Amino acid sequence: MIRKAIEASRELVWEMGDKALYMPCVSPNWNTALVCKALLASGVHGDHPALLAATRWFIDHQVFVKGDWSVKRPDLKPGGWPFEFYNNTYPDVDDSAVIVGVLASTGSLDDIVKARAIAAGANWVNGMQSKDGGFAAFDTDTDSKWLNQLPLADVEAVTDPSCPDLTGRVLEMLGALGHTPDDPVASRAIAWLQRNQSPEGSWWGRWGVNHIYGTFSALLGLRAIGVDLREPWIRRAVSWLKSKQNQDGGWGESCLSDRDSAWRGRGDSTASQTAWALIGLIAGEEEISENVVRGVRWLLDRQNSAGSWDETAFTGNGFPNHFYMRYYLYPHYFPLLALANFRARLEKLEEDRIPIASLKNGATIRMRRAATG
Repeated sequence: MIRKAIEASRELVWEMGDKALYMPCVSPNWNTALVCKALLASGVHGDHPALLAATRWFIDHQVFVKGDWSVKRPDLKPGGWPFEFYNNTYPDVDDSAVIVGVLASTGSLDDIVKARAIAAGANWVNGMQSKDGGFAAFDTDTDSKWLNQLPLADVEAVTDPSCPDLTGRVLEMLGALGHTPDDPVASRAIAWLQRNQSPEGSWWGRWGVNHIYGTFSALLGLRAIGVDLREPWIRRAVSWLKSKQNQDGGWGESCLSDRDSAWRGRGDSTASQTAWALIGLIAGEEEISENVVRGVRWLLDRQNSAGSWDETAFTGNGFPNHFYMRYYLYPHYFPLLALANFRARLEKLEEDRIPIASLKNGATIRMRRAATG
């Protein structure tokens, strides 16, 4: 057992020239789901071989063992997915909600098997709703803060309370499955988001840095489930994102925002955080604002020769104030998803013959054509 643990620990070390990086864990389910989501949005057909292979991957890795979550949900049937290759004890709501949404859009060699996977996954996610109406990653109803002060709680994250990014993600899943705001799970989640919105209009993101992440996740979920985007609290969220755009057209947020509210939505522009803000703005309003145009231009101007984007910032959140992560695929699939959503909105506006006032100058029109392929 000791030998196996040491070998596994060594496998997580990345030798990179004159330095070495240590991965806290691997994230194949998470990355695969988000890659699939970006590809689907970009126009790759659900029956593409890569997406069919990913569908089979998800079906083969679904967890049907009762983990620690069953202590508080003993009657809930399992059916979630973990973050890693194998983790039967701790599947998580975040991965599971995204995977269910992806499965609903991909093809399958066996539609009956896929339908069962979707049903079991959605049932488990819905059953993990906390009493307050929100969703956490691994557990339910664990919001006692005093446990974080125990000597063993060296990163102050012993508990797993409901958070906006997870709650928004579940709403997005429910929308993908055809549910409406009147659905009992959805209505309680919507009410939770409304209660937990910050006064300035943003939402904190537990698993990404930080308020840009939480706000885009919430807006994406609220749109997917069918909330009226004209409601004042939605407009506040959109206005907050617009107010945080940098002079260069991008968005960024420092990890310091967990500690100091003055850093919320403030930091050097990054590809992943610019993409999050764009996805949130496109979700939060029907028109294409000048903020979106400038953000898209920022991404187009910085795409590298390989087709991706360079990023050295740590935009993943492990334990707030203590431990942050850098996902090497974030600066690829999130910008791809943002550009795909932008193209889809352009096409819809053209189809509906709605004037695009913010796209009236020559430079912007050229950028629009590039973005739409």
